[in-house]
Amino acid sequence: MDLALASVFLDFDGTMTVVDSGVHVLERLAGERSWLAVDELYGAGAIGSRECLVREWELLPHDEDLLRTAARQVALDPDAERLIADLRERGAEVTVVSDGFGFYAEEVCRRLGVPVLTNSVDWSTGTIEFPNLDRCCPCSSCGTCKQAPIKDARRRGRTAVFVGDGISDRKAALLADVLFAKGRLATWCEVSGIDYRDFDTLADVHLALCR
Repeated sequence: MDLALASVFLDFDGTMTVVDSGVHVLERLAGERSWLAVDELYGAGAIGSRECLVREWELLPHDEDLLRTAARQVALDPDAERLIADLRERGAEVTVVSDGFGFYAEEVCRRLGVPVLTNSVDWSTGTIEFPNLDRCCPCSSCGTCKQAPIKDARRRGRTAVFVGDGISDRKAALLADVLFAKGRLATWCEVSGIDYRDFDTLADVHLALCR
């Protein structure tokens, strides 16, 4: 693959991080297990990610310091920075796409100097907002549409590479030219007959793309 002609899209939760930051925050601060029922509805396809996030956000204390402190407990994949740097050195475009609560992905990506498409929190009102939804998408139910940037990259003649692990990555997986998957995304790809490259950590992705 000519990385100078590639656009690489990285999921955040469970891909850039060693565990899902949103789940970590919910487990520690939601104060009850009702968020699991919401997550089950999302996993079953009964609700979209946007509705799931709104419901789960309302179960959390809207205390910025408390939420950021909990999210910062989640470690970044040890090879995340190296992967981003080496991809860029070879000419690839690198973008993080996240359909989580957003504030923690924004913080990490700002530190790494990598663009991120995600949801956001208005701390003055305590509301979660969705600046990257796509109402023109047939499903129009995601918080952050992960298909839209892939479509844009392919229209520009670039090879779209996607790296992900979860339910919110399925629609992106359908469009990627090259797909790296693990966890629930890999399981879904197996069942759905979608070609993918298995990975465990970003070191595997680095080896495949940058060797």
